[in-house]
Amino acid sequence: PPLSLSLSSLLLLSQSNTDCTQYESRRRIRSLSVERLFTRVRYTDIRTPSCHPVILRFIPERSTVIYFCPECPIALAPGAQGQRNTLDIGKTRVCKMEHVLSLILWLVSIGVSDARVVSLSPGPLVRVEGQPVSLRCDVTAYEGPREQDFEWSMTPDSKTVQVISTFDPSFPDSSLKARVASGDLTVVRLADNSVELRIQKVRSSDSAVFSCSTPSTDSVFSGTYEAEVTLKVIADTLNVTAQTPKPVVPEGSDITLFCSISHRLTDPTYLSVAWSLNKTAVLSTDVLSFGPEGAVSTSSGYAQRYADGGLRLDIRRNALFGLVIAKVTQGDAGTYVCTGMEWTHEAGGNWKSIVGKTVSIGPVAVTPAAQSLSVQAQSNTTLNMDETLTLTCLVAVANLASVALEVSWLMNGRSVVSLDRDGVVVDGSTSVGLERAGPGDFRLLVRGVREANQGEYSCRVRVWISRGGAGGGWYQAAEKISNPVRVVVGQIEPNFIVTLKPSSTPMVTGDPAELACRVNNVTHLPVAGRLGVVWEYAPLPGLSGDRPTATPSKLPIGSLDAQGNLQPGLPYQDRLNSGAITLTRVEPDTFKLRFLRVQENDKGEYTCSVTAWSPSSQRGMDKLAQRISPAVPVQWESKRPTLTAVAKRVREAKGGGVTFEMSCTAMQENLQDPGYSVLVQTQEKVDGVTRTVMSLSPDSVVQHGAATEPKRWDSLILTKTGPTEFSFRLAGVQLSDRGFYWCDLTSWTKQPGQAWTKGANTQSNKLQINFQETGPQFSVAIHSDTNTLDPWETAKLDCTLSVSGASPKTEDLAYEVRWYQTPLRGDDESTLLASVDRFGLIRKRARNGSSDVSLERSDANTYTLNIHATADGDSGDYYCRATPWYLSASTGIWTQGAELTSTRVFLAVRFAVWDSLKLPLLYGTVASVCVGLLSILLGLVCAHCCCRNTTHTPRSRNKLMELEMD
Repeated sequence: PPLSLSLSSLLLLSQSNTDCTQYESRRRIRSLSVERLFTRVRYTDIRTPSCHPVILRFIPERSTVIYFCPECPIALAPGAQGQRNTLDIGKTRVCKMEHVLSLILWLVSIGVSDARVVSLSPGPLVRVEGQPVSLRCDVTAYEGPREQDFEWSMTPDSKTVQVISTFDPSFPDSSLKARVASGDLTVVRLADNSVELRIQKVRSSDSAVFSCSTPSTDSVFSGTYEAEVTLKVIADTLNVTAQTPKPVVPEGSDITLFCSISHRLTDPTYLSVAWSLNKTAVLSTDVLSFGPEGAVSTSSGYAQRYADGGLRLDIRRNALFGLVIAKVTQGDAGTYVCTGMEWTHEAGGNWKSIVGKTVSIGPVAVTPAAQSLSVQAQSNTTLNMDETLTLTCLVAVANLASVALEVSWLMNGRSVVSLDRDGVVVDGSTSVGLERAGPGDFRLLVRGVREANQGEYSCRVRVWISRGGAGGGWYQAAEKISNPVRVVVGQIEPNFIVTLKPSSTPMVTGDPAELACRVNNVTHLPVAGRLGVVWEYAPLPGLSGDRPTATPSKLPIGSLDAQGNLQPGLPYQDRLNSGAITLTRVEPDTFKLRFLRVQENDKGEYTCSVTAWSPSSQRGMDKLAQRISPAVPVQWESKRPTLTAVAKRVREAKGGGVTFEMSCTAMQENLQDPGYSVLVQTQEKVDGVTRTVMSLSPDSVVQHGAATEPKRWDSLILTKTGPTEFSFRLAGVQLSDRGFYWCDLTSWTKQPGQAWTKGANTQSNKLQINFQETGPQFSVAIHSDTNTLDPWETAKLDCTLSVSGASPKTEDLAYEVRWYQTPLRGDDESTLLASVDRFGLIRKRARNGSSDVSLERSDANTYTLNIHATADGDSGDYYCRATPWYLSASTGIWTQGAELTSTRVFLAVRFAVWDSLKLPLLYGTVASVCVGLLSILLGLVCAHCCCRNTTHTPRSRNKLMELEMD
């Protein structure tokens, strides 16, 4: 770099101290260079014209330049061979300002100059054992000859070992001479100022600091003459394996090429994987690579295919990498190779491959679609006019699911209809269609064929394969035309056989009956053809009635035309319209005649006549053929219907207020699906008057009879619990309900659209309701937690009532409760303390004492008397009386029961001695104190006023007291 001084530097220098001072420094200088004087560099070594070494130091913090004079003692001692020189600066005097100014003027005079620079690749460098290594060394900005010499040395640990030199053959260390002689260690000159140290197979012992130095050819010793780089050699742990793919794949399918790459991570190295294709033994084409920066790259021939999704990367666990090639073509055939590489990220952001291994994945052959494509048309056929032509085209190709097929049907070489590769029908119509019935199964449908539709039909198939991805497009891989099939269209009369069989035979009048007319062995019926049926009836010979019996003639029951329309016969029109007789077409070749309930006049012979119809050109129907079935007789034995009924007791009424329930079951014979009406009847005694309680019609309509009052209708229930079972329930029976009950049943039959017809009638057995009214039983008990209390405490007495027998409901029960006391002192008469009536109204007797009473109802049957602030007068016997009221289940009115009296409970209140004496004592003490004080006061007043001596007697001066004073 250039060396320059500015005017500000000179001003700073002029302000420095001119006196010499002592400066002591010792520094190990690894390289000597000329650099800027200011903020970036602290030390500078130059040479003066007299070749005496001087040292100039600039201190930016102090804005001071220190110059070491040439005459100052400076010893520059060369080191040993292979070692760096050391500049030792001892105690040196800082010279006067005039020396500094002269040096600065000399520096300004030299202006701008260059300095030698020796450079190596930035390190540290990581390389793999056994791999070749190259270290380049360059020198620039030097003087002297153009061709410069270089020396290489290495420092494995702390010892420096000479490696090789460009000018001194004896320069290598003895431990490296064999490797130099064998060519494992060489130095190659790349240019006059550039050489390269090459190691053919680097060893782990080569891990060291490599140094490149150049002998000086400069007139001025300036710049750098040596550069260093650290080389680290790691073991080769890269492992590359591949999974063998399928050797042969069909065109248009997908293949996945797996390659496993792993290494032992000891240093920050990275992996990459690349796939290539060898179509010949010489040429190799790169397909795709991944890494080491995590980016995917492809060759120019595969870039668009990768962008379209035809190539993709499949990364899995355990260092397994897969290349998926979608929709393979003939160009994808060949031998695939996988290359795994290990990389290091060097200083400056450059990636360096340090080791690589290649394995063969295996050859892949692609079978052309045309080779596996087969097309077959089925088969020759002969049709009637207006039938539907169905031709099948069977397509087989390898990897059918991955290709698209374009199918066209040709008639006499002309396209009739096509199905493109997207599944869209082209040139189709309402009469001509093409459908895909399954994988590789394509069917041509021509409806209502005519003579113009006969000829030779063939199937043309084109195979399209996608190039892969959304924008890859399609290409036609193969095309083939099937064998021709012959189609003949003519008009042949349909042929078929008609059979008539009974599906259901009636046993008695009213049973259902069904006849099935089946059409078998139908041939040459046009596809648009239809079948119609006519049902006819003929009475059996000798039957009496309104129909002739001598020469029985057929009567039309009804018919179904080709469109399925019902045409009823006149004799059966009402029954057909009401649904009692039905004519149906259950299948295309099966017709049925069904009687819901046969009548006596339905006995006879039945036939069905089937007609084949075909649509005409005038939009009508043309009759083609007719067949009549043999007659089938339908008859049964006439029997009279019978009916019986049984009544059973479900719940028995043992007392008033409970529920009575009975069930009635009907049993019939010779009736088909009858309906029933029920009358529930009653009488007080066997020969009494019969009354109707309830009735249920065949239509399940309930009515109440005159035997019950309207207010009790909610307690009566009559329901149908089964086809032949009925249930009657009477809730809350009363005395007036006693008597006999039974069911009167009548069977009814009904034809659709008609009214009910009465059949048989019967009565069930009788069930009796008989009970005696006893009523509930009541009892009362009294209880107290304690019998002795202190004054002012609260006493609680419980009066508990219980009921047994026919216990009424809680809401149907009430009590009147009264509490009495017999005092401990005084007469033996009981005193009413409090009472509560059955409506909850409480009454209390007025009391003179300090105590008070209250009543509460703890539960439905417990009443509690509370005596608050008890006193001595509350001692005595206590008892309660209760009168129960209940709602009689037999009569439905409230009834008063007998009065109940409980046992007596004695309650004692302790006598309070202190309470009785404390007031008298207090009053007496206060009175005594007041009287004493008053007496003292009166005495003082009297003594002061009444007994005072008014005569003054002089006191003797004699020291002796008078005797009177004693």
